[in-house]
Amino acid sequence: MRRSLAAAVGLVGLAATAVVTAGGTASAAPEALVPALQRDLGLTAEQVRQRLAGEQAALSRLPDLRALAGDAFGGSWLEDGSLVVSLTRADLAERVGAEGVRTRLVQHTERALTEAKAAIDARAATAPKAVTSWYVDTKANTVVVEVLKGAAGAEVSSFVEAAEAAGPVRVEETTAAPRTYAGAVVGGEAYYINGAGRCSIGFAVSGGFVSAGHCGSSGDSVSAADDSALGTFAGSSFPGNDYSYVRTTSSWSASPVVSGYGNGDVTVTGSAEAATGASICRSGSTTGWHCGSVGAKNQTVNYAEGSVSGLTETDVCAEPGDSGGSWVSGSQAQGVTSGGSGDCASGGTTYFQPVSEILGAYGLSLTTG
Repeated sequence: MRRSLAAAVGLVGLAATAVVTAGGTASAAPEALVPALQRDLGLTAEQVRQRLAGEQAALSRLPDLRALAGDAFGGSWLEDGSLVVSLTRADLAERVGAEGVRTRLVQHTERALTEAKAAIDARAATAPKAVTSWYVDTKANTVVVEVLKGAAGAEVSSFVEAAEAAGPVRVEETTAAPRTYAGAVVGGEAYYINGAGRCSIGFAVSGGFVSAGHCGSSGDSVSAADDSALGTFAGSSFPGNDYSYVRTTSSWSASPVVSGYGNGDVTVTGSAEAATGASICRSGSTTGWHCGSVGAKNQTVNYAEGSVSGLTETDVCAEPGDSGGSWVSGSQAQGVTSGGSGDCASGGTTYFQPVSEILGAYGLSLTTG
């Protein structure tokens, strides 16, 4: 009997499965997130439901607020359940605040910060390994460059000096170097690459599923947990990006399901991007279902294999074998697991590649329900 493709998750890094299945039904997405959000955020079930409802309401209002702010828009995020909009013009604070949101006056526009970060991205190939990442910190209204504690030398100094010349930059020390979550073959259902590596499925799409780029290269064969033929990597990008597209065989059908690992499955209904500070959950074959909050977006992470730009940071844990898996906020697909630092015993930081970029790169359509 053919196994569900949703069970075939897990190779490299973190994340959830969600996806190409041989069949099955899905429970309501928000309720599927409740148990893990209770556990990981220390909330009651009712607090989780209120939080999710508030986040969705804020997300729906953001486009109009951004338009109202115009060129003075400095960014937005969720804080204590409330939407905060930063502005570079004091005269607009009253107008935007009249819409029922909190405002904060800042020095730099979102555009200025994005351009400064892009200038640093242009030097990514020269980034020494001691420089672990760089990203726009919307709340602090600056670009942050992270450097390993105690790191020194001409290469580090040169890169940091060039970054500081690009615009508003703050250098921070970190004790953890990010890594991709490639893992050895272990027990449990997953999908396997060339009969050896193991990764997690991201989301079902037209003709197959998406996952992480470091999971495999174009032409690599893919098999399910029961060793049945699953498909072939039709496209893969890593480093630079961290995404891939696996074209499945005709024996597999697409499903909008993301496995909740006993917490109830999630039916994906779309791919609206969650705000910074919003709740988010991931599922992976090594560590199962874990939740937390969205952090900095469009972050460039400097792995040992090379830098990857456009990633979203989270405070969710993950471990080797979870890579490529799904991330959801409510019932909205967010991305696939790339890598990070730490583990699920002590906590950690995990990054995902936004799903919208993957769909656009390969001209794919997300399977929704």
